[in-house]
Order: sequence, then structure tokens, then C-alpha cells
Amino acid sequence: MKSWTTTRRAGSVNTGLLRAYRGRVRGSILLLLCAMYFITYVDRVNIATAAPYIRADLHLSNTELGLVLSAFAIPYAFFQVFGGWLADRFGPRRLLFGVGLIWALSTALTGFATGLVSLFAARLALGFGEGAAFPGATQAMSRWLPADQRGFGQGITHSFARLGNAVAPLAVAGIIALFDWRASFWVLGAVSLVWAVVWLRGYRDRPAEHPRITDEELSELSERQRADQRPPVPWGPLLRRILPVTFVDFTYGWMLWVYLTWIPSFFANGYHLQLEKFALFTTLVLLAGVVGDTLGGVVSDALLRRTGSLRIARRSVLVVGLLGSFVFIVPTLFVHQLVLVTICLALAFFFLELTNAVLWSIPMDVAPDHAGTAGGLMNTGFGLAGIVSPAVFGLLVDRTQGWVVPFAVSAGLLVIGGLTALCIDPSKKLPTPDGESEAVAGG
Repeated sequence: MKSWTTTRRAGSVNTGLLRAYRGRVRGSILLLLCAMYFITYVDRVNIATAAPYIRADLHLSNTELGLVLSAFAIPYAFFQVFGGWLADRFGPRRLLFGVGLIWALSTALTGFATGLVSLFAARLALGFGEGAAFPGATQAMSRWLPADQRGFGQGITHSFARLGNAVAPLAVAGIIALFDWRASFWVLGAVSLVWAVVWLRGYRDRPAEHPRITDEELSELSERQRADQRPPVPWGPLLRRILPVTFVDFTYGWMLWVYLTWIPSFFANGYHLQLEKFALFTTLVLLAGVVGDTLGGVVSDALLRRTGSLRIARRSVLVVGLLGSFVFIVPTLFVHQLVLVTICLALAFFFLELTNAVLWSIPMDVAPDHAGTAGGLMNTGFGLAGIVSPAVFGLLVDRTQGWVVPFAVSAGLLVIGGLTALCIDPSKKLPTPDGESEAVAGG
């Protein structure tokens, strides 16, 4: 059995992150995935900025708008596991190309909505298209990234997702100002279509089959990664290891969905801001997540190399991130001062996003041969939160005629998630077909 603390892998510790990606095919693969995360998050959160205009144009209540905002997450949640299994079984290349076409078309169709039903249907289609995207990307990273670079890989890709969050309000606001809310969905649908074509041309499921791969880069991957093994999924052991992570992901996802769907309306209605101002404040808050995502992954990988313990490396970042987010949400319940609330929301989002790369790294740690399926199981928690969180949050806003109760409920879930994270043990890996553990740098 190979040890976490005694095995050294070329191109990981000694070369550093820059050399590990510069001039290597894995760098271009990671860049393509960063672009995908950026685009998919722009496509899923653009409706939040357009929401006040959609609500007025289509005559929707806050409760109806909450249902529309939740529609995306219904197929998104239930396609996670199946989509991850498809990625494991048939490879991320074909899967991500296919679902990319679906989310591109559904984004464009949102711009043609004429009422609650057609708008709800378009968002359902978008959720179906994006449901397999992140499990598929996780399987792609599991094939291309050395084991002790997974936190960084998940962190940097999700940083681009948060950058998409941050850019979307200003980009969508600009298109709305020039044209109308419908045009923003048509433009973004076209961008998604371009990405799908580029992915199909630039990615290969087996690293050895890529025309630009070198022997040196190939040698930095494990024998299992080079062999592209696809064993049957051991569902029972996998569920026992992943379900606690799924629950923590639900608590994380509840708060993230609040940021993605209701923060623009919070600034617009709670502080009576016009389009350009509430878009700017939303962007300032969401930019904090860009830093948090990358830092969470880098810190977790560094802890793994220093301590050789997956439990310390993953669990500590989860607990600090979720409880830190709670600490900075609490002041927003008692203060109604725009600048101070914006700072607190940004800090809370920063701590929240420290956990994201870790949540996505754990499925690769536990089940590298089934990273798509395991990632789908984990991210089902996020999808289920997306079904419930926007709708319940909107209902609470309508019922209480304020924002305190909805934020208080969300903050309480962060505490529950932080305590549950103490029970997660990512060192309990599924056995590999040959009985060998993955090699990783130790410290």
C-alpha cells in the first residue's frame, strides 16, 4: 500500500503550480473547464439581474418569481447522479458537448418567454442541460490532474464560476440598458454554443490520445489515469461515504442560492437602488467568492502536502468556511446601512466559497474511478437546495415583508453544516480494482 506521506510525484511539489500547468496539455484542459464554469454560472444567474424587469413585464409576484428561480434546480438536482454516471461510463468529451448544446438552446429560449409557464419551462431545460456539467468536469479533472492538485483544480474552476456570478450583473445590466432583458439571454446562448464546439475539438477522454501530450506529462499521471479504467460503481460503499458530504453541500448550497438568486432583488428592493447601482453592489459582493474559491483549494492542497492527512486538509477548511460565513451573516440581521451590509455580505460569501473546492475534491479523493458519479451524488445536495432555497426565501420575504427572517434561517443552516462537516472523513477511500491507493505528495 502506498502512503500519502512517503510517495513523491514528479511535477507536483517540487515544480510548483506554475510549472505543473505551463506548457502542458492539462493547462489548456483546465482553461477550457474554467471557461465552462464561467459561462454556465453566467447562464444560470443572469435571470437574477433581469428578475425585476421580468417580474414587471410578465406580471409575476415574488412567490411566482421564486418558483421560476427554483425551476432550474429541479432537473439540475435529479440529473446529477445520472449525468455523473454518464460521464464515468462514456467520457466527459461527448457528455459535455451534448449538454452544452442543451443549455445554449435553453438560455436563448428564456428570452422568448411570454409568461410564467414558458419561463418556468425554459429554466427547467437549462437545469437539465447544466445538471451533468460539473460532475462531467469533475470526471475530466480526475483523469487529467495529479491527486495533490485537485483542490487547486476545483478551486480555480469554481473561481471562474464566481467570476461569472460577479460579471453577470454588470454584463446583463449593460445588455438590458442597450436593448432589453430578452436580448441578454439570446447573446449568452450564442456564447454557450461556441464553447461546446471548442470543447469537442480540444478535449480527449484518455490523456494518451491527445495529440499534444508529452511522455513527461503522461508520466505525472497515475497508472489508473493513463489506463482509463471504468469499473462498475459500488453503490453501497459509495453512498455511505458521500451522503454526509451531500448534506453539507445542501447547507452550503442553500446560502449560495440566496446569493445567486435574491441578492440583486435585496439591494433593489431593500435599499431602493436603480439598475446600475444594485448591479454594481451585487458584483462587489460576488467578487469576494472568486478569491475564496481559489484560496480554499490552494490551502487545502497545501495542508495535504504538509500533514499528509486528508481529514485535516479537507475537514478544517469546510468547518472554518461555513462557520466563518455564519459569523459575517449575523450583522446583516441587525444593521441597515448599505456599505456595512455590503462588506459583511462579501466577507460571508468569501468564507462560504472557501468550502466549494473542498466539497468537489472529496469525491475525487474518495472515489477517483467514479469521480463523476460521486461528484453527482455530492452535488445533488446543492441541486436540492436550489429547489427549496429560492422559493422558500421568496415566500418568507412575502410573508414577513422583510429580509431578516429569510437570512436568519439561511445562517442557521450554515451552523448545522459546519458541525456536520466534523463527521466527514475523506481518507476512507473506495478500494481500487488493483487494491492500490493513489499516490500523492506527502509532507
